[in-house]
Amino acid sequence: MTEWLSDEQQRAWRSYLEGTARFVDALDRAHDAGIPLSMGEYHLMVQLSEQPDRTLRMSALADGLALSRSRLTHTVDRMERRGLVARHAVPGDRRGVNCVMTDAGWDLLVEAAPLHVAAVRRLMIDVIDPDELLVLGRAMAKVAQEAKSATA
Repeated sequence: MTEWLSDEQQRAWRSYLEGTARFVDALDRAHDAGIPLSMGEYHLMVQLSEQPDRTLRMSALADGLALSRSRLTHTVDRMERRGLVARHAVPGDRRGVNCVMTDAGWDLLVEAAPLHVAAVRRLMIDVIDPDELLVLGRAMAKVAQEAKSATA
């Protein structure tokens, strides 16, 4: 038998849903209004920027972005046409493909990053207390791990 949410849990759950939806929408609008990368593209570029040689295997990139391989392929196709990334075979692995950030991609990420961070600060970081941010980060890491385990 299903254990229903208490009134307090229901309020917290609904606040989470509304807050997340409004945050993501506002951040998407900030990207649309002047950040030269979409949210998805920005997140992809950040993942690449943190890797040696700004290179990551497509399968690892899909996993790190929580995207299907098909959706990642479409995103990378668009970005490759813009000259932001390139795909290269993985040396010694005929089936493996790496995604590599180009110098043009790096330059665009450097341009976009201050705008993105300013939007994140305005919409979340400066809105909640530092302790709340730490609790939120720990809580969402647990949720992400459980959801990842459930799909494996």
